[in-house]
Amino acid sequence: MSFAVDRAGALRTAAGALLAGKLHFPVAHPRWRFVFVNHALTNPFFIPARYGSADADRLLGVSATWTGSRSSDVGEMVTAMKHAIDTRADGIAVSIVDQTAFNATTELALKHGIPVVAYNADGAKSNGRLAYIGQDNYQSGLEMGARIVGLVPEGEVCIFVATPNQQNIQPRVDGALDAIRDSGKPIRVHVVASGVDVVAERKKVEATYKANKQVRGLFAVDAGSTQGVADVMHAHGLHAAGVRAGGYDLLPETLKAIHAGHLDFTIDQQPYLQGFLPVLQLFLDRYSGGLVAPADTNTGLKFVTRQNVARYLTTKSRYEGSSPLEVFPVAPK
Repeated sequence: MSFAVDRAGALRTAAGALLAGKLHFPVAHPRWRFVFVNHALTNPFFIPARYGSADADRLLGVSATWTGSRSSDVGEMVTAMKHAIDTRADGIAVSIVDQTAFNATTELALKHGIPVVAYNADGAKSNGRLAYIGQDNYQSGLEMGARIVGLVPEGEVCIFVATPNQQNIQPRVDGALDAIRDSGKPIRVHVVASGVDVVAERKKVEATYKANKQVRGLFAVDAGSTQGVADVMHAHGLHAAGVRAGGYDLLPETLKAIHAGHLDFTIDQQPYLQGFLPVLQLFLDRYSGGLVAPADTNTGLKFVTRQNVARYLTTKSRYEGSSPLEVFPVAPK
């Protein structure tokens, strides 16, 4: 009993030191500056990712800044990455949403001794990034497709994708299409581009439904489109009419729709880890002088359904982006 009490006290002391910014690696090191180059700076998906990078900053005694594009503009992202190189960032984490557009800047950064990791989206094998940190998007698409087959054994379904052909979400579409085709079920799939603005995405989902009222399933591979599907399912009472639906990520309206029975599932890809782990891996590369190299890390896949959504709705935490507060232990509000 006394050991448990002492250990609990030690954990509280360590947690307090961490939150106060006083707990660092034992050997002094420069305050390295790491830059995240992002494709959707205003997307709420990345709120917990930013919390993750901020927590890693204070744990390790470094700094991380976010830059890039608000609308998946590859040109803006490449320009931001070049600026990070010109200003001698100590490490770069980039969402590689295009198969080739980031190859030259990645090579340039590495030539200057700046480690580069990909997060959230990976490029082709021709890109020289040191590691990818994020979900296996094709595999998650396969699992989503298998879930669709279980929900809609036949008929027409729509899959909404914000930005077709971008590496963060197109592989999910590809995986879902392959899983549906391989099932042999008589399911006809329409892939619909929905755009990057949440309001416009909702309008696109509704317009698509009104033009295809015989549809048996509405699904999406990005956060904004998933929220749009949830809104349309609710507005038209589609789940009660036998239409099935699901998508990705943990926007509040998506979680509420699952709890209310309008959506069948969403996929949690652990966004907090996609901010925390790039900082940790870039730090270890610097701290070890390159001996501890960044490693590919799959942040995983977890289906959120009506059976387990309550924890997401009743807990406010940095890990899912629902609260900026740091609280231990994390418990329902």
